[in-house]
Amino acid sequence: MATYLVTGTAGFIGSRVTHNLLQDGHTVVGVDNLNDAYDVRLKHWRLARIAEHPSFCFHHLDICDRGRLGELFSQASQFRHPGFDAVINLAARAGVRQSVRDPWCYFETNTTGTLNLLDLCREHGVAQLVLASSSSLYGAHNPCPFREDADTDRPLSPYAASKKAAEALCYSFHALHGLHVTILRYFTVYGPAGRPDMSPFRFVQWISEDKPVVLFGDGRQSRDFTYVDDIASGTCASLGLPGYNIINLGSDQPVVLIDAIQAFEKLIGKPAKVEYRPRDPADVPTTWADISKAKRLLGWRPRTPFEDGIGQVVAWYQEQRDWAKEIQC
Repeated sequence: MATYLVTGTAGFIGSRVTHNLLQDGHTVVGVDNLNDAYDVRLKHWRLARIAEHPSFCFHHLDICDRGRLGELFSQASQFRHPGFDAVINLAARAGVRQSVRDPWCYFETNTTGTLNLLDLCREHGVAQLVLASSSSLYGAHNPCPFREDADTDRPLSPYAASKKAAEALCYSFHALHGLHVTILRYFTVYGPAGRPDMSPFRFVQWISEDKPVVLFGDGRQSRDFTYVDDIASGTCASLGLPGYNIINLGSDQPVVLIDAIQAFEKLIGKPAKVEYRPRDPADVPTTWADISKAKRLLGWRPRTPFEDGIGQVVAWYQEQRDWAKEIQC
């Protein structure tokens, strides 16, 4: 069994990846700064479901803090060499529109934080780093479905630009130091206890609580919604992959936002009050993953149809409604 460092372990994806690794018998050292980018109750709820596992150790730590992060690597190396078999970097500032308002914190976490981890892997002999990246890199100019070799030189948001910079750093450390790096470009991840700035959480809360459903644009834009458990399984499957690889993880079945709202209306049993706003220039009109590479290299494919996935979102919200309805979206 292996020992993994998972950053962003209280995050939406990080908590599921941590859960899967623990279920498979591995040891996980998890770090998270538990910041208030969104309601921390969600992070504590996720963390509580893994915190008591005997093979899990949590550190309240920011990956931007090079000193404390280095101490963690050194402590792990005292018990075994290398201290970690791999680092899975899921810590990130995520969200397109928020990054326009405060791009500095996005580059600090997504780029400088990744650099800290890469350099500590080099220093301590950790062989592999897995980086969570984003479909936002593909912008609005590439043909669909997006392939990994598409042009990513025209990011529409600081968030996408920060992830592009992190990917470039990963290649440099692979080329210079032989670090094995797998970059996973996630496509619109959703599921129970998801991020409240993502449309599935917003839709279920706004419809359930009779609030206006705010849509930026005409609602005909589409998203390649991918269920969080599928994303977690693909992330774990990437461990041990040699060399430098960029791999899409998506559903390969984009859903038009208006159609998504109608699906939520049916499950919740009430109509949405849709309020249209002008399209945000940082938003891309469509995301759609070509997942042939993930099938070939990882033996991975998504298993959860959109209808089943949003059913789980609605069920979770109804169970947790007492506090989930108070979360700011």
